[in-house]
Amino acid sequence: MGRQLATVLRDRNAVLYLGGVVLSGFGDTAMALAAGIWVKTLTGSDALAALVGLGLWLPTLLGPLIGPFADRVRRRPLLVAVHLALAVVMTAPLAVRTADDVWLLFAVLTTVGGGVVLADSAETALVVTVVPAELRGDFNGLVHTAMEGMKLIAPPVGAALFTAYGGPAVAALDALTFLLAAAAYRCLRVRESAPAPRERRSWKAETAEGLRFLREHPVLRPLLLTGGTAMLLAGLSSSATFAVIDQGLGRSPAFSGVLMPVQGVGSVVAGLAAGPLMRRLPERGFAAAGLALFALGVLARATPWLPVVLGGSLAIGLGLPCTLIAAMTAVQRETPGELLGRVAATAGTLLYAPTGLALLLGGAMVAELDYRVQTVLAGTAGLVVAGLVLAGLLGRRTADAQQPEASLP
Repeated sequence: MGRQLATVLRDRNAVLYLGGVVLSGFGDTAMALAAGIWVKTLTGSDALAALVGLGLWLPTLLGPLIGPFADRVRRRPLLVAVHLALAVVMTAPLAVRTADDVWLLFAVLTTVGGGVVLADSAETALVVTVVPAELRGDFNGLVHTAMEGMKLIAPPVGAALFTAYGGPAVAALDALTFLLAAAAYRCLRVRESAPAPRERRSWKAETAEGLRFLREHPVLRPLLLTGGTAMLLAGLSSSATFAVIDQGLGRSPAFSGVLMPVQGVGSVVAGLAAGPLMRRLPERGFAAAGLALFALGVLARATPWLPVVLGGSLAIGLGLPCTLIAAMTAVQRETPGELLGRVAATAGTLLYAPTGLALLLGGAMVAELDYRVQTVLAGTAGLVVAGLVLAGLLGRRTADAQQPEASLP
């Protein structure tokens, strides 16, 4: 594991790319938390504060429509332009002063959400140019580890900055991180050929092309099904977190500050281990094992015993990233370059959009049912899907063994 990661970190382009992703992710994470506090402070409304995350999430549903744009231009200049534009957009919240201005904050966050979807599709496509194929699993795992680390650091930074200087200071920080990310992408030394001339087709036709490619691809389809299922069940189970803490463990809501870091540690470890494991396991086996581990962790949270719940949180953190890293690494390998932007954006929608819907469903369930109903339901469903994926894997052992990534030393 150390040798491969060291190889990645010695590569100038890989380090710059990683820096761009981490910088923009840090600012967005800090702003997402601070925006909720900001709205609550200005309006006194818990409902409006809870809707802050919706603005960042909604554009995920539009990934298939946004992605084609990343295939029409060079990806590095696109990333620079998107991050510069988002830096400008993020200066608008500096004008928010009263409850009547809150609409501006929601508009800005929705715009940023759309920009992030476009940037993510271009970033995924650019990895193919920046990182050699044999290191992409390690690199994608490293990116995931870095982003999970930012999720542990950025929220307290955002909260402290808001407490000391107010919401405009956090917005200014986010704008600065967008500028620094644009600078990092600008410094990449990559040679991108201009997109080949394409016959004039409607946006609808280009969107459908990405969807059709994923639907018909025998390798990507089960991996996206596994990852999408994991994220759906993660949303369903995480909505019961406070019920687990209160009703199951008999502790205060502040105990979430213990469970979440434990899960974060698991995610960091999973990201670092992903590359070496994917060189030793078929991708479908790696993803299915991750889903099964995640499901066992969810089931553990249905018990009233603290050590078991803590172990379950660690298992969730270890298992969930495996499904996502396997899916996106395969997308980068299996997709032709001219389709990679729209396919990556569509894959992102299939992976991440279910989370928001599951949070809504889970919130309704926890209000009406014992929290153990949805944790047991989510855990059992995860094990069933993992078993089905593994059954498909065993039936395709020869085909999987021929995949280039599985044969690397």
